[in-house]
Amino acid sequence: MKAEQQYIDLFAQCEDLICRYSAPAMNALRARALADFERLGFPSVKSEDYKYTDVGQAFAPDYGLNIKRLAIPVNPYDVFRCDVPNLSTSFYFVVNDTFYDKELPKARLPEGVYAGGLKTFAERYPEVAARYYGKAASSGEDGIVALNTMLAQDGFVVYVPESIEVERPIQLVNIFRSDVDTMANRRVLVIMEPHARAKLLVCDHSIDDVKFFANQVVEIFAEEGSSFDYYDLEESSVSTTRFSSVHVKQAAASSVVVNGITLTNGLTRNNYYVELDGAHATTSLCGMSVLDKEQQLDTYSLITHTAPNCVSDELFKYVLNDHAVGAFSGRILVKEGAEKTEAYQSNRNLCATREAHMYSKPQLEIYADDVKCSHGMTTGQLDENALFYMRSRGIPLEEARMLLSVAFMADVIEHVRLDALKDRLHKLVEKRFRGELAKCADCRICK
Repeated sequence: MKAEQQYIDLFAQCEDLICRYSAPAMNALRARALADFERLGFPSVKSEDYKYTDVGQAFAPDYGLNIKRLAIPVNPYDVFRCDVPNLSTSFYFVVNDTFYDKELPKARLPEGVYAGGLKTFAERYPEVAARYYGKAASSGEDGIVALNTMLAQDGFVVYVPESIEVERPIQLVNIFRSDVDTMANRRVLVIMEPHARAKLLVCDHSIDDVKFFANQVVEIFAEEGSSFDYYDLEESSVSTTRFSSVHVKQAAASSVVVNGITLTNGLTRNNYYVELDGAHATTSLCGMSVLDKEQQLDTYSLITHTAPNCVSDELFKYVLNDHAVGAFSGRILVKEGAEKTEAYQSNRNLCATREAHMYSKPQLEIYADDVKCSHGMTTGQLDENALFYMRSRGIPLEEARMLLSVAFMADVIEHVRLDALKDRLHKLVEKRFRGELAKCADCRICK
């Protein structure tokens, strides 16, 4: 049986339950998503964009799904302690793929701002939910997104009304907790109305020693003059598989930062789709990963410029050790009429062993005049001259390698617009290169 069929059969058997424990705005898209999934299926390794990741094999295991939304026996506010110094956030949790609403942050958000469960938001603001949900991430173009749209029942929403600034960063922690192999279909919806401003930090953690699968879709709408930062920190486990699709739609003069950092994982596929649809919009798309053992990270990005005078800056870096595998395929598309576009793409990689493999494919496609665009890729090893210089100053070889690796990642971290988080990431990356597990104070999740 093909991997797709078990999900088609599951939906046929459980459609009523799936809809009963969700919201009308989400249910309205399921039938179309099913038809799209039946037509598209999972991407094949024969596809140029998926040649290094076998999607069907990843989805083939019989994962459990919490369709009846049974309560998971964990209070994340009791067991999770985040100790990023000087970073005061509004703290929320999603357990597997259900928003945890038994307890909420004491910090108050500005009036009119919503941060919380997608199901509740869709019931409270049905017109807003129907206007945005599923409009950036189309199920008709991607079978993985179609599957998520079929099965997702809840998620997380950040909604900031016009001209409101949320000064305190919002932090969402995704926690995997189960006694059996489990799949979570997560949704994140961000709506920034004109001239609104906010920042969101999302952290992924896995508690138990079973196999987890996260199929995640993120939709970000940045209306005219708005500003939004999305930081995604993956510190899960080697038994966790994650497929994440981030879809960004930007209006005129909006500013968006997307920064994805993978420090611990099993198999990860990150897709980024950014559309700059209004003049003078700016995007910073960054990512970095530290991989060893048998870990794998596959990144695909498509930045589409449709309006003039927009700027996109893209930077992805990998450091690979042991038998790790990395892949990067980035495409910048400048459409006709997008004059005076500035678009820059860079992929830089270090392979610490001969057994580590990195595959890179940067691409530019330009149909407009008077543009400044560039792309580049390098894959190599640590600078032997720098290593020799450091060793001549009495620094041991392994310490010198660690210091150079940390320095290699520094410019990705510098794109973070939260100073406290930036400092914390420098420490996390150093710990990762030292082979140490980062542990938050008094946290029972960070083992």
